[in-house]
Amino acid sequence: MVRKTRTPDAEKPDLSLPLLARSKQSMAQLAQERIAEIARFKLRVSGSRIHRLGVFAAEDIPARTRVIEYRGRRLTRRQACEVFRERLVSRSPHLHYLARLDSYWTIDGAVGGSGAEFVNHSCDPNAEMKTLRNHIWVITLRKIRRGEELFFDYAFDPKGMQLKCHCGSPKCRGTLNRALPERARKARKAPVGS
Repeated sequence: MVRKTRTPDAEKPDLSLPLLARSKQSMAQLAQERIAEIARFKLRVSGSRIHRLGVFAAEDIPARTRVIEYRGRRLTRRQACEVFRERLVSRSPHLHYLARLDSYWTIDGAVGGSGAEFVNHSCDPNAEMKTLRNHIWVITLRKIRRGEELFFDYAFDPKGMQLKCHCGSPKCRGTLNRALPERARKARKAPVGS
């Protein structure tokens, strides 16, 4: 495990500028600085084959281990809906960085994030997001080897907007949305009046 040294506040980058207003290079640099400060293991932010930037293990990480906390600005349900709608119509409609903490609170990783917001989706994930004591953590599902990209299943609402998946996994379901239960899928396909 890596020992962390605290950076004096005067030297910390300005986190008030949302990620969406930054270039890809600036986003990667800021995320790398935040990850180095917050993560429990050595991680690096780099270009991903799946989407823009990804988080990669810079050392082996054991299974069932908390790797990094998903941090950012706390939003109420109403605020989260407004932010989602704003970003949907913005020039960056696929960069949301929102993670639900509970039924009321959402964390916006685009403002004050920890770098965990760059962990990409896969239908065959090697990590998961789990809420523990009012904090969201990225936790490994299996051993992660040095150089391997971290992924978790975004599992968006199946009734919401369908977002195409680019994970390339043999287990890919084609969407970032979780699958509907079998009963709901059959009900959707049933012809009207049958």
